[in-house]
Amino acid sequence: MIKLAPSILSADFARLGEEIKSLEKHGVDMVHIDVMDGNFVPNISFGIPVIKAIRNLTKLTFDVHLMIDTPSRYVKDFADAGADIITIHYESEVHLDRAIKYIKSLGKKVGVAINPSTKVSVLEYLVSEVDMILVMSVNPGFGGQSFIAYSLDKITEVKELSKKHNKDIMIEVDGGIDKSNVKSVINAGANVIVAGSAVFRDGKIKENISLLKEGF
Repeated sequence: MIKLAPSILSADFARLGEEIKSLEKHGVDMVHIDVMDGNFVPNISFGIPVIKAIRNLTKLTFDVHLMIDTPSRYVKDFADAGADIITIHYESEVHLDRAIKYIKSLGKKVGVAINPSTKVSVLEYLVSEVDMILVMSVNPGFGGQSFIAYSLDKITEVKELSKKHNKDIMIEVDGGIDKSNVKSVINAGANVIVAGSAVFRDGKIKENISLLKEGF
């Protein structure tokens, strides 16, 4: 089953509660929450107070993507705020195995993200320990970027790695996905699709979700 996880980074922040309720109404599977600290990535988004504020608005899975330096310092706070899946970057954590175990000890699912220039091979010893691998198909930090074509090869590599380890994981892809390329992303092996601009563009959430799902 292919899951859709709209990124609320592209939502209308003045109507965030309404937009999240609209996502649930129109059949998405997760809410993708991009947390940025202005250090690991060149932008600042939202954090723990916002997640707490919106948690009681929906029963959708909160897919929290931490684009922050040394995220292990804050994962308990995000868990307590209502995150269901906590994804940390391979590039952001020195003791990644320890951080993965810590997230799992909090009763949360754990994901590891890799930036476009990071090789899939770094995941060899981690794929058996996580619930999700997130392949960044743009350089993280901003919404509305174009899909990086070689990401398709990386998605396929992650799929092959999961088969090698006999591990049924979520393979999530984030960045530049829209109706023109979503089918290719899924065919490469992705089963969780993050889309921001493609979902929230022009305020036509229902129509945009339908267009994306035509490629599922």
